[in-house]
Order: sequence, then structure tokens, then C-alpha cells
Amino acid sequence: MLVKESQSLISNRSYWPLAFLYGLFGLTSVAYEVLWARMLSLQFGVSIFAVVLTVAAFMGGLGAGSLFAARRASQIKRPLLLLAALEGGIVVFALVLPLILQMTSAGMENAAAQLSLFQWYGLIASVALCLLLFPAFIMGAGFPLILASLGNMPERLGKIYGLNTLGAACGALLPLWLLPSLGWVWSVRVVAAIGCLCVIALLLLSPRYGTVQVAENKVSASRPRFTFLFAYAGIGAASLILQIAWTRLFGMVMLRTEYVLSVILASFLLGIGIGSLIAPRQHRQVWFVILPIAAGGFSILSLWLLPALSAWVERTEFTSLFEALSMQGLLLTLVTLPVTLALGAWLPLLNSRSNGGGVWLYGANSLGAALGAVVAGVVLIPVWGSSGTVVMAASVLLILGLTWAQSRAAWLAVPFFLMAAWPVIKLPSVSALMPQAHAGSRDLYFYEDAISMTHVVEQQNGQRVLLTDLQRMDASTDPTAVFVQSNQARLPLLLHEQPRSVLFLGLGTGISVAGSLAFPDLDRSAVELSQGAINSAGTWFTPLNRNALRQAKVERDDVRHFLSASRDQYDVIIGDVFHPDLAGSSSLLSVQQFQRVHNRLSENGLFVQWLALNQFDNKSLNVIFNSFKLAFPDAQLFLDGMHLALVGPRQEFMGAQGLLHNLQRMSLEQQNEATASEGGWTWLGRYWGPLPGNRGQVQDEWSPVIEFHLPRARYAGKLDVANLLQTLLNTRPKVEVAANFLGILDSDIDAFERAYIGSELITRSWLAAARGATQQANQLTHLAHKANAKDRWIAYALADMMFLSLVQAREHGLSEKEALQKILHLNPYHVEAVRALWRIERKAGDARAEVSRAHLLELSPLDLEANMSRN
Repeated sequence: MLVKESQSLISNRSYWPLAFLYGLFGLTSVAYEVLWARMLSLQFGVSIFAVVLTVAAFMGGLGAGSLFAARRASQIKRPLLLLAALEGGIVVFALVLPLILQMTSAGMENAAAQLSLFQWYGLIASVALCLLLFPAFIMGAGFPLILASLGNMPERLGKIYGLNTLGAACGALLPLWLLPSLGWVWSVRVVAAIGCLCVIALLLLSPRYGTVQVAENKVSASRPRFTFLFAYAGIGAASLILQIAWTRLFGMVMLRTEYVLSVILASFLLGIGIGSLIAPRQHRQVWFVILPIAAGGFSILSLWLLPALSAWVERTEFTSLFEALSMQGLLLTLVTLPVTLALGAWLPLLNSRSNGGGVWLYGANSLGAALGAVVAGVVLIPVWGSSGTVVMAASVLLILGLTWAQSRAAWLAVPFFLMAAWPVIKLPSVSALMPQAHAGSRDLYFYEDAISMTHVVEQQNGQRVLLTDLQRMDASTDPTAVFVQSNQARLPLLLHEQPRSVLFLGLGTGISVAGSLAFPDLDRSAVELSQGAINSAGTWFTPLNRNALRQAKVERDDVRHFLSASRDQYDVIIGDVFHPDLAGSSSLLSVQQFQRVHNRLSENGLFVQWLALNQFDNKSLNVIFNSFKLAFPDAQLFLDGMHLALVGPRQEFMGAQGLLHNLQRMSLEQQNEATASEGGWTWLGRYWGPLPGNRGQVQDEWSPVIEFHLPRARYAGKLDVANLLQTLLNTRPKVEVAANFLGILDSDIDAFERAYIGSELITRSWLAAARGATQQANQLTHLAHKANAKDRWIAYALADMMFLSLVQAREHGLSEKEALQKILHLNPYHVEAVRALWRIERKAGDARAEVSRAHLLELSPLDLEANMSRN
């Protein structure tokens, strides 16, 4: 009788205030998870290890906490008071954690010197588990406590779980607003403040939800049988495996920025929350047939839809980041919604079927999810790839789900499932995923692990492209691109008086390393985290990098860890071009990273960080300038084509005398190769003055800026190269000031001035062309060539201009062949002119055609037409 009265009292009492509060706790929990993953990504570099570890610790703690409190919750007189105390403890922990990290960071940096990369990962994993399991355990204990305060009524579990998960979906997005505005520490404090307000609300509500539970102890649920729990733990493992694989695949398609990762997580949680809220109250047997077929089948359908989704993202133009995220997030939600709805509906239905054992099921599912996260990141993705991992997860969802179906006919779905899954077990080709950028291409090489996904793609003309995570083009074998990559080594090594050692931060295709081969007595080292890139550089790009890796020591390591762990010092360190708006990449442009590089330079060492102008706007560029100057106060700026070189000397910048002394120790042949036949004055003419900078914003590892700003700027159309060129021209010092700073001797002033003026004129030509002033651009190009005919960028621009006007050459009495010969006299490196001349000679049966073909292959060894003609 007492139990019936208690149940009646509970049913008449509104649970919405507590449900709303528990939804807010879901928001704070996942916001903490995202922020903690961000913290761990600083240690693990650009990989999914941080995500895997955070999710594993988070889900493992939730599961253990829930199972621990499952038996005890209904015996507590005032469960809300205990819940308030536990949540208050999480708030305190969150506020103290930044202080703990600051206190331990120096010790962790020192430990890096004693450990290999994967030993370092093991140490970080152990420390992170110790730090994150505690708050996650407390969060997990909250689920039984909130249910106990509501009388453990089975029909309410789905609503409570669903609202908590919807709050979690909002929590996945909250850091996107907090981090760029407040930085990591203050973002944690804001989330902690929300948690603190929720704790106060719990304390105020506690008197209304207290005494019922004492009379209602007998209502508490018993534990489901072990096989029941084991099956639902398997569902949890498959769910997290699927989430991590989807994060890799859809993040790759949508361009993996900090924003996209949170949108994917929010989409996943949104579907689970809605599924739990709309789940039928009755556990009719038909639902246990529908759910596994829907979860497994639509997971496979997501792989079939991946090429279409990728092609849509590639061809669609968005006017703002908000529009891009909204549209892409909506489409992603629609693709994944049938699966996530099924995942959300399972718990309420199984809770009803097990007579109220939902708390136990929740705990088992969370523990399974923790295991699934680790298995996905460490085993399945490296072995099966992301597509194969989705198929594996879908298979587990189908098979384990059907164990509750109690229908033999339902198992007929399995062979149909396998037939649908087999064609998509491997990732589609790049030409299918990106039909505009890589139409007609073919995949030469594919490698995937937990770090990244690497493709080597052969284009229709025979050139090869190195892709990381599909949309990120690291480098190509296009002759102009090869020149740019080689220059990344030439300029830094030329500016040092006598370099004996060089370290490349990033390997790419290995062509940058090849640019150092002309420099004598040089020890070469390179650090690259992607094994796929290392393999590609050693095989598929050897025709262009001249097997440079055989003369270099390549370390597979994260740059951050390597610089912290190494005690070697280098005369020259070169920072490769990379995509700064990708998740985790921007830390390579932080104040802390620049300081680590500074510590690894020898006494007269030099660091050069390369930046691609088309990836920045003025604001983000100034942030990097400010950050760089904190580590290198005497930093200088050079401009090579559309790439900026931030030159940071450890002590003083050597200037012209350092470069000239460097060249004097080489033979004439070595000098030509080291300067790309442009001469030392051309390189000094690319000097652009002291690095601009002020006391404005900096890129700090704990206060990130550019990875949140750049995606907004890109979609808003603010990544305007013309604006950057104009800004750079406005800040460039006059030639007299530059000559005085560089220490140019009076006898060399004329040579320097011609090179300096030539580089400025060609830059103004590019600016005019970008603004549509074609005639002005052409005039400036001619003037630039008169100033310095040795500058390859000027020669390329003038040759391009002449090549595009071949038809007009006839009006001046020149045949096409004569016009081409004139272009090649001006610029013997112009590939299109060489190819056109070869075609004319071959068609005419001219014996010199073979000489032109050999010249073409010398400039472009992978040219498909020239290589096919050889056969």
C-alpha cells in the first residue's frame, strides 16, 4: 500500500524541472568533453588520438559511475542533494584543471625528451585517463540519482535520457562560440559557471524531491541478465566505432575544421536524443526487428551516399560560414538520422522490456562505447580503413540487435545487408568523391591510419598530387609547384652563412628536401607524422625529389613532441606550408611552437616559416606576425611568388654578407643549382623588410584565434590575395632603407636595386591582374623584366603573357614556331611552350623533336604525353 501511495505521489509530481536541469547538465558535460579534447589535441598533434582518448575516458567514466550508483541510488534519502554535491565537485575540478595542467606542463615537456612518440602517447594517455575518469565517473552517477529522485518510473527514463542528450548536442556547439572569443581557460570557466547555476537550482528543488524515494525503495529496478547487458554493451561499442568513422569520413568531405567536428558530434547526439524522446512506450516485438535493420542498413546507405554528399559540398558555394555549417549539418543529420534515431530508441525500449533495468543498460552501453572508441582508433581504422570500419560497426548493430528480435525471418536481412555492404567496404576513388577538382584522375596509392588519410592521385596529364584527408592538397608535381617547393629549402639555406644541418618540419612529397641537395656538407633531417606521406615521398615522388630521402634522416613524429623531446640543434629549421584552418594545425603557428623551434636552433641558427598567401586575410596574418615576433624579435620578411617567408634568426640577421659568403664557398655549378640560376641578388631582392607586428592578438595554444577566424573569413570571401599584396606593398621599406639594413656594399648597390625593384614591379603586376587591370599588369611585367631578367617569377609571367598571345605573333610576321622559340629564349623553363614546340616539330618530322621532348621530360618528368611518345 505504501509503495502504491508513493507511486501515485510521484506520478502527480512534475518531472520537467529536473528533466530540464538534467538537459543542462548534458550540455555542460559534452562542452567539457569538447574542451578537454582540445586540451589533449595539443599533446597528440593533428590526429584522432585526442578524440579517441577523451571519448574513451568520458564514456568509461560514465558507464562505471552509472553502474556503481545503480544499486545505491534508490537507498539515498536525498538524491538531489548528493547529485548537487557531485556536480559541484565537477565544477571545482573543471576550474582547477587548468592550474594542474600549467603546473605539470614543464614536467611533461621534460618527459618527452626521454620517450619515443608512442611511449609519449602512452604517458599522455595515462595522465589523461587519471584526470578525466574522475569527473566522468561523477557524471555517470548522476543518471541513477536523477531517476531515483523521480521514483525510478520506467516510462520516464526515455524522456530524461533524451533531454540530456539534446542538451549534450547543444554542448557540442557551445565551445565554438566560447573558444574564439574567450580562449580555453575562460571557456572552461563559463561552462563551469553554467554548471554552478544548475547546482544551485538542484539545491532549491531538493526539498520537493526527497522523501518519496524512502518509501519507494522497492520500485528500484533489478539488474538485467548478463547476456542482455553484454549485447547492449556491444551496441554501445558499435555506436562509438560508427561515430568515430563517420567523423573521419564526413569531416574529410566537409573539410576538417574545428567547426565541422563539433557539428558532426552535435548531429549524432541530436538524433539519439530525438530517438529516445519519440520511442514507443510499449516494447512491441516488431520494433526489435525494425531497429537493427534500420541502424545497420542506413549505416551502409551513408557510405553509398558519401560520393553524392562530397560532390554536393564541392560544387556548392556558400556565402557565410553559418550557411555552410547549417546546410552541411542539416544534410549530414538527414543522412545519419535513421541510424541515430534507432540508437536513441533502443534504451527506452530495452528498459521497458527488462522491467526498468535501464540504468544498468546505460552503464553497460557506456562502457562498451569506451572500448569501441579505443578499438576504432587503434585497430579498425588503421587495418580496415574508415569505410571498412563503418561496415564493421553496421554489422555489429545488425547482428546484436537481431538477438532481441525473436524472429527467424528477421535474419534473412543479413545476406541482403552483406550484398549491400561489400561494394562500399573500400573508400571510393578521389575522382568519385571530388568530380570537379580531380575529374578523370586515378588513385595510385592510398594509406590510412589514425593520424590521417593519404592519397596519391595521378591527373589526366600524368602529374601527381599528394592529398591528405582528401581535400587538403599538400603538394603536386606540376613544374611551377616543384619550383615553389624547392624554393622552400633554397631561401633559408641561402640566408645562413654556412649551414651544416637543416631540419624540415613536414616532409610532403620530399621535393623541398631535394631543394637542399645543392648545398655541400649538409646533414638533413625531416619530421613527418603521416606515414602515408613518408611512404609516398619515398616511392611515388622520387622522379621529382631525386631520391632525396636517401640523403636525409626522416623521423616519424609529431612536430610538437619532436621539438620538445630532441636536444639536437640545427643551423636551419624550415616550417612547411600547411592548412592552418584544419583542426589541430594552427598550434604549429602558436607562440609556444615558435619558442620550441627557437630552442632547437644553434647559436647562429635561422628559422623560416612559410605561409601561402591565399590561405590568410590581414587579421589572421597579423596574428601570426605578432606571435612570431615574440619568439624572434629580429624577424624579417621575404616574398617568393605567392608565399611569405617569416625569417627568424636566433640572434642577429646576417643580411647580404651571410648569403654572399655562403655562395662563395660553392662551385659555380652549385651556385646555379642553389639559386635556381637566378643568382644571389635576385634572392636578396625578395627581401620585404622587418616583420610587421604590434601588440595585438597572438596565436596561443590556450587562446586559439586563427582556426576559428579563418573558416569564417574564407566563406565570407575575405581571403583576398589582392588585399594582402596591397598591404605588403604599403609596408615594404624603400630600397635605400633595405640596402642599408642588409649591409649592401656600394659596389653592389646597382645589382641589388635592380633585383629589389624587379620583385616589387612583378608584385604590383600580380596586384593589377588580380584587380582586372590586364593592360597595366602587362606593362608592369615588361618593366620588371627590364629591371631583373634573371628573376624566374618575372620570366614566368612574361612568358605566360606571350604564350597567351601567340595568335597575335602572326601579325608581327612571326610563325608560331618562331614565337615559341622566342618565349623559350626568354624562359627556357616554360613547360607549355616546350610542349607546343615539340608538337610542331613532331608533326613536321623535324629531327629536333626528340631534343624538345627530352627537354620537356627534364622539366616535367611525369608528363603523360611525352612519356607515352617514348614508347
